[in-house]
Amino acid sequence: MSELKKFKLINKIEGISFLILLFIAMPLKYSFGYPIATKVVGMAHGVLVFAFIYQIIEAKKEAGLTLKEIGIYSILSLIPFGSFYTDTLVAKKIAN
Repeated sequence: MSELKKFKLINKIEGISFLILLFIAMPLKYSFGYPIATKVVGMAHGVLVFAFIYQIIEAKKEAGLTLKEIGIYSILSLIPFGSFYTDTLVAKKIAN
């Protein structure tokens, strides 16, 4: 599997973990008093963020991602549902 395909996979998983953190774990903590939800999901999401950073560096080495692309993908990872747009951009890059 190419590094770009691995990045695409990690990006999707990290994006899903971000949504779970925002829309499930945080409401459980602040509305229902279950702080363990953010601890568990937050830790998993943190590990996935590091995997995202590692994989984007590896994809840059192999696939020649530009600094502009890396910046766009990184900013999109901070926006809810942004990773799904990144997924389509990377899929186009893989197809070319």
